[in-house]
Amino acid sequence: EIGVDGAEGIAEALRGNTTLIELNLSNNEIGDDGAKAIAEALRVNTTLTTLNLRYNEIGADGATAIAEALRDNTTLTTLTLFRNEIGDDGAKAIAEALLDNTTLTT
Repeated sequence: EIGVDGAEGIAEALRGNTTLIELNLSNNEIGDDGAKAIAEALRVNTTLTTLNLRYNEIGADGATAIAEALRDNTTLTTLTLFRNEIGDDGAKAIAEALLDNTTLTT
């Protein structure tokens, strides 16, 4: 488990990374704060196509941050949020972002 601190470190690296295409952070307890950090990195990362965030205790706030990032991101094609706690508000934010996102397929 990397927790929030680990997620923040990975997010920092993702901002400048130009080679990584797949990242599996499942079962790491990153929570909302970690999801927010990853979301900020998704706004500027141009190579990541697959991101697995299942089993991470992400709530509505984290899901909303990811949703906002999806509006800007043009490379992510696969996003896994299975077994988080995003709730109705988080799901609604993701759904609304999908109206703008043209690259996410899975």
